[in-house]
Amino acid sequence: MCAAALVLFVTLSPSHANESPVLPAPIPEAVAKLRLQPAIGPTAVPVRAGEQPLTEALLANYVKRQQELRSVDVTLAGPQPELNTELLMGYIARGSLGGGNTALSAIASFTEPAAPRPEPTVTPDLLAAYVESGYQPTAKRVQFADNERQCLAQAIYHEARGETATGQLAVANVIVNRARSSKFPSSLCGVVYQNADKGRYRCQFTFACDGRDDTPSERAAWSRSVALAGKVYAEYATGQEIGVLPRSALYYHTTAVRPSWASTFSRVAAVDSHIFYAP
Repeated sequence: MCAAALVLFVTLSPSHANESPVLPAPIPEAVAKLRLQPAIGPTAVPVRAGEQPLTEALLANYVKRQQELRSVDVTLAGPQPELNTELLMGYIARGSLGGGNTALSAIASFTEPAAPRPEPTVTPDLLAAYVESGYQPTAKRVQFADNERQCLAQAIYHEARGETATGQLAVANVIVNRARSSKFPSSLCGVVYQNADKGRYRCQFTFACDGRDDTPSERAAWSRSVALAGKVYAEYATGQEIGVLPRSALYYHTTAVRPSWASTFSRVAAVDSHIFYAP
């Protein structure tokens, strides 16, 4: 209670009118100048060389320095010292302090024997032999590969589109075996359409010479045939085995027929509705 009474006494006591008002102290001149400077921050960072704004003073300074440099006469420095071993070694020693020395590199490039250049691997004779062996431009090779896949897809579709994946692969295997055999054309298209120009039903694969339109009508079956043809062609082009049938299997027929030639060949396998033979 004594503390509360003291606070009330100080607060409610009247101020004396004859006391002078308290004013802020004057700001020192040094502090006033400091306040006029920009705040410390990005604006106070000095501009890097080459990024200063092009002012008249900067341009005048550049012109003055260039005039001074051009006015120097190097002959006034007196005769130049003779280039001898001591002077050269001193230059090399000073240059070596900073790491690499361009003087040493330049000297080495003239004094060291040049490494022999390797002989070119492509010679005119080699290039001529390559052309003679059946060179074809890339675009032509790509077109040939596309045709091979298309012919194989047509054969898979028309000969075995109702078969399982293994049955379709077996038919493709026979076509690849024929292309790799010396008894048949050396390309997949040549095998599929062999003798197709001899007349109706005189070719190796019936669909190729039956006179009907070969355009696939079953979209899903055609998509599967195209995908399988792409896989088989990749294996054929890289020399891999297709794997369903041995390389000796060159003939097949459906179980619905019994051709006369079947008894003269060796039966290799029966997959789905096809029976496969080897000579």
